Amino acid sequence: MSEVQHNTGLLPVMEHFYTLQGEGFHQGRAAYFIRLGGCDVGCVWCDVKDSWDADKHPKFTIEQLVAEVKKTPAQLVVITGGEPLMHQLDDLTTALQSAGLETNIETSGAHALSGHWNWICLSPKKFKPPLPGILPHAGELKVVIFNSSDFDWAEKYAAQVSPSCKLYLQPEWDKSAQVTPLIVDYIRAHPKWQLSLQVHKYINVP
Repeated sequence: MSEVQHNTGLLPVMEHFYTLQGEGFHQGRAAYFIRLGGCDVGCVWCDVKDSWDADKHPKFTIEQLVAEVKKTPAQLVVITGGEPLMHQLDDLTTALQSAGLETNIETSGAHALSGHWNWICLSPKKFKPPLPGILPHAGELKVVIFNSSDFDWAEKYAAQVSPSCKLYLQPEWDKSAQVTPLIVDYIRAHPKWQLSLQVHKYINVP
């Protein structure tokens, strides 16, 4: 697993593609995804473990990434990983926003916040919890439910984000048949939460 990457001017990119946002608050919107390599969180159920080693992936300049996005009609860019905050993202987000693009991030919050964001989706993980500094900035708290103990984990962070933060519970994909009914019952009992489904997996888009 890679250490934090600093201002080299290059970012390791596992993949980048134009699709629909499949989950959370912005579900259904057209979005250009940039998946950065490098992660030290180590979720056992991670569905992109190939992203963990940043050195495996080609390096892109910020100019190259902006040019790739501009080949599409995308208005929204989602930076994800891996754990994208292992990288210093101020320059990337400044360039994207200067090109008229909206910038969203999906992060565990396990590293210090960098970048300029229109929306922050915080998805805390037990394997490496988020730093307190990101909690007030989250527009969305999205907790993956793998087993019943994860509801207490979700409530721990729901109590720490801002009152305006949207709260989502999302079934871990491989256990969705077992945990989705538990989530439905939980949300009925705790209606501040909403259900997030990985719709992109149901409709078979990246």
